[in-house]
Amino acid sequence: MYEIDKTDVKIVNLLLEDGRMSASEMARRLGDISERAVRYRIDKMIAEGVIQISAVVHPQALGLTTTADVWMEVESDQILDVARKMAEYDNVSYVACGIGESDVSIQVIARDTAEIYRFVTETVRKTPGVRKTTTSIVPIVLKDVYQWRVPARIIAGAAEDETNSTSK
Repeated sequence: MYEIDKTDVKIVNLLLEDGRMSASEMARRLGDISERAVRYRIDKMIAEGVIQISAVVHPQALGLTTTADVWMEVESDQILDVARKMAEYDNVSYVACGIGESDVSIQVIARDTAEIYRFVTETVRKTPGVRKTTTSIVPIVLKDVYQWRVPARIIAGAAEDETNSTSK
């Protein structure tokens, strides 16, 4: 497990602000780290799988203005098969397996509710193993994964571990 520190979090937050920000600009803003150290930390976080840097497409800008969450009850021996099948569709932006009332959940992006309806009734419900679906239109998204920040408790935990190891 990667041990993130306050400097890493500051770098990640700057990248969230602007994924194309240069290491020299980050070093200038942080003030207490060199450009080379910033590049090293970014490379290390990428290599360790802590972060990835990529473009984020906003479907709404392309006319795909309707989003729906679809939860599925699936035959127990077909859960992974159904999830993998759902992941193949280009209008599906998220696929997960769960434990509880639904076995597989997906998020669907479309031009309108009619397109969502057609996809759910003609594709999802006809997928072998799917027993039942529940669909909910998502009118507003206040936060998504691309806005997620490292929780302070993670850093606090790292600081506590650091304090405990130096006091021994």
